[in-house]
Amino acid sequence: MESRTILFVDDDKLILSSLKRGLIDEPYHLLFAESGKEALSILEKNEVHVIVTDMRMPEMLGLELLKIVKEKYPNMVRIILSGYTQVGTLLTAINQGEIFRYITKPWKLEEEFKPTLRQAVEFYNSNVNTQK
Repeated sequence: MESRTILFVDDDKLILSSLKRGLIDEPYHLLFAESGKEALSILEKNEVHVIVTDMRMPEMLGLELLKIVKEKYPNMVRIILSGYTQVGTLLTAINQGEIFRYITKPWKLEEEFKPTLRQAVEFYNSNVNTQK
């Protein structure tokens, strides 16, 4: 099976660094962006299968990014990783961005984060195979 690409978007460099270290042995091609704008630029140049984004970022909120991603790349699996858990915002994100999962910060890498990434890739693979 071909390797899948996952893009992580967070304005906190420490979060991105932690993800790089924690996922170094995973079988994915990992990309990292510090803003929604940078993420969109990466998406124009790379085939990305799963996107994991923070909600609260300067310049472009995660929800805005996910709406664009949903429109431009409808097959991409969308995950939110955020410390922001206000119910209204969660529901808006889930309904407008068609979110696969919502992971809260701080996350449990082995018990929660890695299994969610595996499930997202499997979900992507199953959708791609049914469209062929």
